[in-house]
Amino acid sequence: MRAYTLIAVLILLPALLVAPLAADAPQAGKVPRIGLLGSLPPSNTSRGVDAFQQGLRELGWVEGQNIVIDYRYAEGRLDRLPDLAVELVRLKVDIIVAEATQGVAAAKNATGTIPIVMIAGSADPVGLGFIASLARPGGNVTGLSYSVGPEIVGKGLELIKEIVPKVRRVAILSNPASPVQPLFIREVNVAARSLGVQVQLLEVRGPNEFDGAFAAMATDRVGALLVVADGMLIFHRTRLADLAARGRLPAAYGTRAHVEAGGLMSYGPSFRDLFRRSAIYVDKILKGAKPGDLPVEQPTKFELVINLKTAKALGLTIPQSLLQRADEVIQ
Repeated sequence: MRAYTLIAVLILLPALLVAPLAADAPQAGKVPRIGLLGSLPPSNTSRGVDAFQQGLRELGWVEGQNIVIDYRYAEGRLDRLPDLAVELVRLKVDIIVAEATQGVAAAKNATGTIPIVMIAGSADPVGLGFIASLARPGGNVTGLSYSVGPEIVGKGLELIKEIVPKVRRVAILSNPASPVQPLFIREVNVAARSLGVQVQLLEVRGPNEFDGAFAAMATDRVGALLVVADGMLIFHRTRLADLAARGRLPAAYGTRAHVEAGGLMSYGPSFRDLFRRSAIYVDKILKGAKPGDLPVEQPTKFELVINLKTAKALGLTIPQSLLQRADEVIQ
């Protein structure tokens, strides 16, 4: 009898040990929660959020079914990002997807444990301390950087020179709150010297400084304008396009959102592509990968967008060679 009792106990023991784990199964199988931290509302990122959602669906993650997404947007007020990042941490999200340099910085300052997937996370994520290296990020941050380097800003200056070959003085509109501004400005100066143009840096911290900056451009008779990519400047893109048109200034921008709002042309990474590819990182992390082991990728798709309607209003003829290289021409 004792032998049978012992056998019964041995048979039941594994079940008894598993029973507490089974009670925890719903917790282990909870629906993942993703926090999306952006400096701009969805309409200002050239349908990037739609691309992110589509990328997730292609990988089997459907919002409202097997994944929850908490959206937090700073609406162009970058000073709100730290508080929004803290909100997401308090919600105990499983991953924070952070857009642009300021968003990544806010998320990283808010948590050292929750995985962070960056979208357009700076032209120099190593220099800013987000990651240890592109190949082995380490820590809790990975994702997609903004560009292959700050030289992308110099490309905008080259495009201006193609459209206005005789231009001698170009204004650079930049937000000094951006931590990567020194990199961009240094690269612009390098490109300016090679192209034989002078650049005039005009810093704006908010829309209340726009009128003064454009008045300075008129006073100094600059021949063109280069707007450095920045969340605050993108948020106010329509007003910037209007001011450039009023000042009869050919202007180049870092994102297509400016051109869709009436700007002349833009060259830079496709934000839609970056958002879509960020879903791959989310998928891998949800399946157990550590962010520090996932190499940071750089943009692979760049786009040149030209607004012909704006060109005609400025009395400009866009070279055919440039139109043939454009990814999109807005009539």
